[in-house]
Amino acid sequence: MLHRLLSMSPWNLTASEACRYAAGMTKLATVLVVAWLACPLPVLVSAGQGDLGTGIPAEDYGLYDQVVERKFLTSQTKLVLLERATVPRIFPDQTEPMTEGLLQAQNYFMGRLPTDLVRDFVRANCAASRLDARFQFGVRYRFLSAGSIEEPEVALAMPVQAPPVLDRLAFSRVGRTLRNDQALLYVENLRPDGTGAGLLVWFHRQAHTWILVDTEVVWTLRDRHDDAEDPYSLRH
Repeated sequence: MLHRLLSMSPWNLTASEACRYAAGMTKLATVLVVAWLACPLPVLVSAGQGDLGTGIPAEDYGLYDQVVERKFLTSQTKLVLLERATVPRIFPDQTEPMTEGLLQAQNYFMGRLPTDLVRDFVRANCAASRLDARFQFGVRYRFLSAGSIEEPEVALAMPVQAPPVLDRLAFSRVGRTLRNDQALLYVENLRPDGTGAGLLVWFHRQAHTWILVDTEVVWTLRDRHDDAEDPYSLRH
């Protein structure tokens, strides 16, 4: 019917035909408007242009907390500096994108990492994301952005004068197995004296509890004064 109406001219119609034409055109306009509203709008602003991605699951922060508490905190630590952006790499000067082959070639954890865990870790770290103020490792922390310290986010301990500072931790996104019974993340620590290290951390879930089961040293950064030619040392 709509095809007939479109092919008809509104002129030289009888009164009854003119009424049918008007009703048909109203129906056609309604159909077109509904169809237009149902179509997705084009993206006018490119997502992520100059911005960090978001969407880090809240449960991932519990794994980050464990790493900070188990691997880095001491009884003297009063303030931790955290990079706001996650790092989508595992080597200090890495320029190529993260791939499954890159991780598997290193034979981390003696090749025991499940394939789906490696795959999800790579997928999660295809780009940097923004960390939120959801850490609960028991001492104060501040975020670093573009090399500068941001305003305070959380105070979980009493303020102190000139606190001993843990400089600085940067995390990757967390990868998980399809069954969500294992997790993998990367963390690096660059110290004020120019030394540092990067670690892969492997978790297993037992019931509702995540257990840190193993850690692999990916690289270490020695004092440049001690070894000016090659300050970086990879695991092997």
